[in-house]
Amino acid sequence: MSEYSFKGYRRENGRVGVRNHVIILPVDDISNAACESVANNIKGTMALPHAYGRLQFGEDLELHFRTMIGTGSNPNVAAVIVIGIEPGWTNRIVEGIAKTGKPVTGFSIEQNGDIATVAAASWKAKEYVHWATSLEREECDIKDLWVSTKCGESDTTTGLGSCPTVGNMYDKLIPRGVYGVFGETSEITGAEHLCKARAASPEIGDKFMATWQAYSDDVIDAHKTDDLSESQPTKGNIEGGLTTIEEKALGNLEKIGHNSKYIDVLKPAEAPEKGAGLYYMDTSSAAAECVTLMAAAGYVVHTFPTGQGNVVGNPIVPVVKISANPRTVRTMSEHIDVDVSGILKRTMTLDTAGDALIENILKTANGRATAAEVLGHREFSMTKLYRSA
Repeated sequence: MSEYSFKGYRRENGRVGVRNHVIILPVDDISNAACESVANNIKGTMALPHAYGRLQFGEDLELHFRTMIGTGSNPNVAAVIVIGIEPGWTNRIVEGIAKTGKPVTGFSIEQNGDIATVAAASWKAKEYVHWATSLEREECDIKDLWVSTKCGESDTTTGLGSCPTVGNMYDKLIPRGVYGVFGETSEITGAEHLCKARAASPEIGDKFMATWQAYSDDVIDAHKTDDLSESQPTKGNIEGGLTTIEEKALGNLEKIGHNSKYIDVLKPAEAPEKGAGLYYMDTSSAAAECVTLMAAAGYVVHTFPTGQGNVVGNPIVPVVKISANPRTVRTMSEHIDVDVSGILKRTMTLDTAGDALIENILKTANGRATAAEVLGHREFSMTKLYRSA
């Protein structure tokens, strides 16, 4: 374990990335077309279109800015072009990303129009691509790695195999200084008392419970429902043998292993500030939303246990798929990076499964493309808290 290292891109603020993207980031939905035009003009760039960014307010607006700034600040991103309809919000995002020290330039469409904006942004994007492609990887210690996790399309094999595999990985790597994070607030329902007990202190446990209770009060009770059928569990979960949210929650918690305790509770897209260790993040259980939020918090590799088979990826963070379901490994093999079905077949131990995942994470960190990357899955989904004004 002491020999584990990888080659990554050390950024201006000291963080280490495992990818080297130049992204074209729209501030709002009506700037998507301009961003996509720039990405079409300049090969080696990638636009991140999304549906929001106009008439949001309060905490919803703050979350929007945290996600936008965090996405551009992620160490997997080398440089950023930001395009918005007007300069105020555009500059706020540019200034937030600039605090990392990485190259970032903003452009506003108002009083310029799409054609002039796209032309100017394309010139700058070309400059950034030349610069970014001259960067070289360097040897980095395992403690420089930030690894997030979220499961999807869970079934009985998820709680028995793939989620415990992630937990075994965390039990081995968290003591080595790796940053970890888990979340999915709705999916903790029924096991919230067990999750609270895994906090590093009673105060952190109370902070988690307040977060979980707020979800229950503000989201579920506010809509006068106690029935999340076809949402939690999903149709896929039920087909896979998970009949209650409690069963799903117990499997979900297997992702944090047996020894790790989370040291803080984060808001959606909030970067951790208490040093290395495991964190809990208040997130949706929707795959693309959750991965997007964790990427915006600065995590550079995502581990994704799946039972029935989930195909989600992310534009800036490689998503490593793990499955213990022999049928899924057979019928959806192109989506699975780590096959741990041997756990159920009694040909693989949990310990060897955890080692196999660590080996794949290190290969991914060194540049090996994940299944989702090869298949072109770049799901980028903003989380919206309430209606626009």
